[in-house]
Amino acid sequence: MDFTFVHALEKALTQPLPGPEAQYRMAHVARQGVVDIPESSRQAGVLALFYPHQDGWHIVLIERVTNANDRHSGQISFPGGRHDTTDASLSATALREAEEEVGVDANRIKLIGELTNLYIPVSNYNVHPFVGFTEHTPSFRPEEKEVNAILEVPFDLFLQKETIRTRHLSINEQITLRDVPYYHIKDKTVWGATAMMLSELLDIVEKIR
Repeated sequence: MDFTFVHALEKALTQPLPGPEAQYRMAHVARQGVVDIPESSRQAGVLALFYPHQDGWHIVLIERVTNANDRHSGQISFPGGRHDTTDASLSATALREAEEEVGVDANRIKLIGELTNLYIPVSNYNVHPFVGFTEHTPSFRPEEKEVNAILEVPFDLFLQKETIRTRHLSINEQITLRDVPYYHIKDKTVWGATAMMLSELLDIVEKIR
């Protein structure tokens, strides 16, 4: 496998990041604008994990299980979760959660950088997205209590214009968001914070291709 791509991405991630401007390209109009992060916010780490598969780079996403206590129930997201006091850092949180949720050995993941953190008001999480890769295709194993399905996505799909669409999304019986931008991936709707973080990652990738 040619590792030129991940090495170029690693170098790009050391440069100033596109930040909120790139994130908000995939945000609903109600989510536009930088939000102050309250001191009460909870910290979380997620992982954008690249891996080689079928002569191309893939990225892994998860479909969360349906859970009435989870504000992001059933949504598509990166592996990741809340920072634990036993975690040495937020990057350690991202690695631990990825190992727990999709079964990838954290020792086989090389972190190459970090994207811009993103505050999610609805759940009061300040999310720190990290980028990493493995040299070989992992044998994924979902954590059944948290992960309904694992999505193995060719990363080039995100670079195709037809992947970006808009639709109305019902949040609950009272609220429907109109014209929500999302990535249409494997008949799944990737929207919200995950789409915003992907938007920044794609902005960086497009500049190095």
